[in-house]
Amino acid sequence: MAYRTHKCNELRKSDSNKSVVLSGWVYRKRNLGGLVFIDLRDRYGITQVVFDPSKKPSLNDIFDTIKSEFVIKVEGIVSARPESQINKNFESGEIEVLVENVEILSESKVLPFEIDQEKNISEELRLKYRYLDLRKDKLRNNLILRSNVIKYVRDLFDKEGFLEIETPILIKGTPEGSREYIVPSRLYPGNFYVLPQSPQQLKQLLMVSGFDKYFQMARCFRDEDQRGDRQPEFTQMDLEMSFVEPEDVMKVNEEILIKVVEKFAPDKKILSKPFPVLTFHDAMNRYGSDKPDIRFDMELIELSDIASRSDFNVFKEIVANKGVVKGLKVEGGSIFTRKEISEFEEVAKNHGAKGLSYIIFEDSEIKGSASKYFNEKLISVLKTEFGLKSGDILFLGAGEFESCCNFMGQVRLFAANKLGIIDNNIFAFLWVTDFPMFEKDENTGTLAARHHPFTSPKNDEDLEKDPLAALAKAYDVILNGSEIGGGSVRIHNSNTQKKVFDLLGLTEEDTQRRFGHLLEAFSYGVPPHGGIAWGIDRLIMILANEPNIREVIAFPKDQKARDLMLGSPTPIPEAQLNEANIQVYVDKK
Repeated sequence: MAYRTHKCNELRKSDSNKSVVLSGWVYRKRNLGGLVFIDLRDRYGITQVVFDPSKKPSLNDIFDTIKSEFVIKVEGIVSARPESQINKNFESGEIEVLVENVEILSESKVLPFEIDQEKNISEELRLKYRYLDLRKDKLRNNLILRSNVIKYVRDLFDKEGFLEIETPILIKGTPEGSREYIVPSRLYPGNFYVLPQSPQQLKQLLMVSGFDKYFQMARCFRDEDQRGDRQPEFTQMDLEMSFVEPEDVMKVNEEILIKVVEKFAPDKKILSKPFPVLTFHDAMNRYGSDKPDIRFDMELIELSDIASRSDFNVFKEIVANKGVVKGLKVEGGSIFTRKEISEFEEVAKNHGAKGLSYIIFEDSEIKGSASKYFNEKLISVLKTEFGLKSGDILFLGAGEFESCCNFMGQVRLFAANKLGIIDNNIFAFLWVTDFPMFEKDENTGTLAARHHPFTSPKNDEDLEKDPLAALAKAYDVILNGSEIGGGSVRIHNSNTQKKVFDLLGLTEEDTQRRFGHLLEAFSYGVPPHGGIAWGIDRLIMILANEPNIREVIAFPKDQKARDLMLGSPTPIPEAQLNEANIQVYVDKK
C-alpha cells in the first residue's frame, strides 16, 4: 500500500469510516486510560491517531517503541469525534484515525531541543540543527509564505509583460561597492571569476539586446560584515525596463507591492496610496534618515538659527562652519528619568554624535543640560515656533548636516520605541528620490558613487560644475523604516558614462579592464533604461513580522557568515588547491 492516501490536514467528518493511510512525524504521544494517542504531523498539518491495545494487541510492542519525531506510517479508519472533543486548532480536528496497522519508517534520537514548545533556544544551536528548527510551525509557515509571495510576484510581473531571464553566477570581477566572493579558474591559472553582487551590468546588456522588460529572482553575493538584515548570499527581485523615466519604474513596482501586501498582509493598513515621495534632502532633514519610518510624526526641528543666538559656543562654532543644529521634540518626555535621558545620549554617541543636549519644559521652570544657554527670549521663541509646552523635552544635536541628521534620526526612533507610539498594524511605504550622485571617501578624499557608477545624473551639466552637488535619477522604496528596494535610471550615453568614470578616478586602462565590455556594447545602440531590485528576504521578513532575515531563509549563515549546520567555511585539501592553482597564505597578525 502507498505511504499515504491523505495529508494530515485533509480528513474531515465527511470522510468517516474511510480506510486511510497517513505518514509523518510523531509530534506528541500520550497514553491515557489505556488508549495511546499520537498527534501525527506532516508539512500540511496534524491528525490525531488512536491506538486501542485491547483491539490490536499485536501492535503493543511497536507502540511502546515509538517516540517523539519517529517517522511512522499508520493505516486506519476515520472516526468522527464527539462534538465536545473536536480540536479547533487542527484542520483535521473533527476526526481521528483508529489504528489498524502501524509501521516505523525511521527512528529518531532525542532531539537537542524541543520543537513542540516555544522555548528560548540559542541561535547557534538552532542554526547547527536547522533541519530540526525548520520542523517548527513558525519557520515552516515563513518558508511557505516566502514561496507563495515569490510565485505571486512572478505571476504579476509576467502579466505586465516582463520576461524572466537568468543571468550567470560566475562573472567578471567589476567591484560595485562591496567585497566580492572570488572563485579561482582551474583552466586559466591565475585568473578568477567572482560571484555577482547583483546582475547590474548583465541586465543593462539585456536592454542593449532589446529585451525591454526583464526580471528574475536573482541570487546575489556580498562579502560584507553581517547584520540582522544582511546575509552573505541573498535573493533579490531584479528588474530592468527600457524607454523609461523614474516614474515609470516606480509606478509598476508600487502597484505590485500594494497587491502583495493586500494579499499576504490583509490585516495591515497601507498608510498612503499612492506612496508619498520625499527627496533625499527632505527625508534627512525631516526624519534623520534616508529610509525614514513615517508610521509616526515626531519630525526633526531645524534649530540652527536659534542655536546660533544662544550662549552655547559649541553650537555657534558648528553653525559658523556651515553645520546644523537639529532638535527633537518629545511630547511628555519630561517623565524620563536622568538614567533614561543618558540612554538617549548613548544612542546619539553610538551613531557618531559628540554629545546630546536637552531642555525640559515645565510650568515652574526650564531645566536640562542646555537650558542655561538659552535666555528667556529664545525659550519663548522655541515655545511659540515649535509648540513646546509643559511636560515636553527638547533634545538638541549639532554637527555636519548628514552626520547630525543621522544620529538625531536614531534618537527619534529610540524615543518612538520607548514611548510605544509605533503602530505595527500600519505599513508605511514611501519613495526616496534625488540622492546625491557622489560622496567623498573619508580616507582618500576622492569621489565615490553613492549607488553605483551606472546611475544617471538628473543634469549632465552638474558633473562639470560641482559633482558633489549633482543629484541622481535614483529612487529607493522604503517600508516601515527599512529599504526594501533601490534602483535608478541608468546612464545610456557613453560620454556621460566615461565622465562619471573619470570623476571616480578611474584611468582609461582601469575603465577598459573593468567596464570595457559595457562601453563597447553601448556603442551599438542602447535605449534609455532603468530598473530596481527588491530585497526579497527583507520584504518577507517584514510580511512575516520577524526581527531578522534569518527567520525567513531556509539555511542562513550566522552573524559571522558561518554555516553552522554544514560546518563551512572549511579548509580545502592541498591536492584540490594545487589543481585549482591556489597557494594559501595566512596572515598571522
